Amino acid sequence: MTKNFKVTVDNSFEYNLKDSEAESLDVLKLSESKFHAIHNNKSFNIKLEKSDFYNKEYIIRVNSNKYTVKISNHLDLLIKEMGFTVGATKKSNDIKSPMPGLILNINVEKGQKVAEGETLLILEAMKMENTISSPKEGIIKSIHIKQGETVEKGELMIELE
Repeated sequence: MTKNFKVTVDNSFEYNLKDSEAESLDVLKLSESKFHAIHNNKSFNIKLEKSDFYNKEYIIRVNSNKYTVKISNHLDLLIKEMGFTVGATKKSNDIKSPMPGLILNINVEKGQKVAEGETLLILEAMKMENTISSPKEGIIKSIHIKQGETVEKGELMIELE
């Protein structure tokens, strides 16, 4: 089954991409965050500088230019087409680790009011910094992690009220 993705670059350019097209790209992985690509006989050095796992948003550097890239899958597109917003479906108060990693920084304190999308913490995984943002507006009920600790995938990190 073919999967379609919509890739938005800098909120200006939109591309529709099939998974088969993505797989056929001439890309060489150099490290966890560095890649080399060839397209139309041109060479590109690519570095993943920041990833926001929950919002599917990434900051990449291609040669000397920096871009913000947002990737939407079939479900994201269907939700938007139906007139629903992703934020309205988020009801969980538990912020769990999306992957194993190291807590680099905690940006909130117990009792602090946070807005939707506000950065709660920075999680390093596979040598990349991942911003973990609040899925909704709320108050920090408890923090179950400490800076410098490691977490496992699915581990409870922060609870919201």
